[in-house]
Amino acid sequence: MASRSVPPGPYRATKLWNEITTSFRAGMPLRKHRQHFKKYGSCFTAEEAVDWLYDLLRNNNNFGPEVTRQQTLQLLRKFLKNHVIEDIKGRWGSENLDDNSQLFRFPANSPLKSLPRRHPELRKNSIENFSKDKDSIFKLRNLSRRTPKKLGLHFSQENTEKMNHEMINEDQENSVDNREISQEDVEEVWRYVILIYLQTILGVPSLEELINPKQVVPQYVMYNMTNTSKHGIVILQDKSDDLPHWVLSAMKCLANWPRNNDMSNPTYVGFERDVFRTIADYFLDLPEPLLTFEYYELFVSILGLLQPHLERVAIDALQLCCLLLPPPNRRKLQLLMRMISRMSQNVDMPQLHDAMGTRSLMINTFSRCVLCCAEEVDLDELLAARLVSFLMDHHQEILQVPSYLQTAVDKHLDYLKKGYIKNPRDGLIVPLPTYSYCKQISAREFDEQKVSTSQAAIAELLENIIKNKSLPLKEKRKKLKQFQKEYPLIYQKRFPTTESEAVLFGDKPTIKQPMLILKKSKFRSLRY
Repeated sequence: MASRSVPPGPYRATKLWNEITTSFRAGMPLRKHRQHFKKYGSCFTAEEAVDWLYDLLRNNNNFGPEVTRQQTLQLLRKFLKNHVIEDIKGRWGSENLDDNSQLFRFPANSPLKSLPRRHPELRKNSIENFSKDKDSIFKLRNLSRRTPKKLGLHFSQENTEKMNHEMINEDQENSVDNREISQEDVEEVWRYVILIYLQTILGVPSLEELINPKQVVPQYVMYNMTNTSKHGIVILQDKSDDLPHWVLSAMKCLANWPRNNDMSNPTYVGFERDVFRTIADYFLDLPEPLLTFEYYELFVSILGLLQPHLERVAIDALQLCCLLLPPPNRRKLQLLMRMISRMSQNVDMPQLHDAMGTRSLMINTFSRCVLCCAEEVDLDELLAARLVSFLMDHHQEILQVPSYLQTAVDKHLDYLKKGYIKNPRDGLIVPLPTYSYCKQISAREFDEQKVSTSQAAIAELLENIIKNKSLPLKEKRKKLKQFQKEYPLIYQKRFPTTESEAVLFGDKPTIKQPMLILKKSKFRSLRY
């Protein structure tokens, strides 16, 4: 069944739940089954449900091809708990479902989740300090000479010329004394600018259902923008908020394995697994996810942008959202993403799990410590896995400091100081980003572009294994066999025939050459 992308906006997790349950109920094949010498009509086995739903999720634009069978099974358990399905005797409410031949059916009515509604008075209070005129967000003057191409943002030539003309006229006509800029003004400008840019990038009419303006702490944004290392990693003044030294050492060990491994430490079979388990235990024991509970709706909303033609927009949106994080959280997220990205691409990394590849293990292990809701949400695991996968592939861009934001704030403060605007929320004086969205394409063209960046990274990993000359032949065969098991389609595309695989290893006939030339026996007559 064809899927449609749920766009950014409030309560996206609930909308996705309703879409998946509706698709599952409409498309899951039903037939007769026999169990314990009795026939049951219009039902399905748990195994059949896992197969069908697994295929649906992997081909759904909202989730992607990295969904695992275990995650699919977990979602089916949520279906049973919420009475989307019931067992053949009508029982539901538990999560007692395994990947086996147990029979299930659909109830007469499959309940959909209702979207929460906020009280109008609460909605009014949440934004009354943010903007006096809601429409002014979309009627802002363009007064910046920032080069758009570098940022992936596009402005028309006509607007640019008009903008420059207005700037010259205002500089000539307005001659006012500089006003004093308070720290409160600076913070309010930071809050206002980042929210305006974020709303425009997401393309939503309002941010009020996604984030309360009071949740934006300007001090966090300013600190994350200015206190960084040469690699863009946040530097904390208070070291008590940093990762413990032993965690940092363990992360450095695996991120650079085996190059910078401290050989003074004892190593043994399974050493790297123990180091990884130590890191995982620390992050899983954190009191809240790195993206924090309060920003859950905001980050889930951005998942609607994780489409091939909206990749640039998603990166820009995540770049701004990650600036809102408390500095200790942003630093932990930067170091974690850098470590798991390196580990996933490291052809020398030993196998850390008996039945799972390194990339899948990273996503499954750390997804819930990156994103989850304070209250239980049935799609948490799938949504978090989708986001972590994208963060792994684009963490260098997403977690870098956007220079255009600083330029926008400086320009706004400059005009506030010169009196061209009266208060920090009078109107944004730099151009808002507008994106050139791709034109509509056919289903065939979309299928051709459907290979995601994560799949490209996996294909690159395969090439790294193939081209690694320092890897012993036996070890290379072992890694390729493991890769083939994890990603059969990508492997088959690279080696469509056994002959192409044989060329890589220079395989020779297993029968030795002398054995092929047999001497003809001389038969003698029995007659004398």
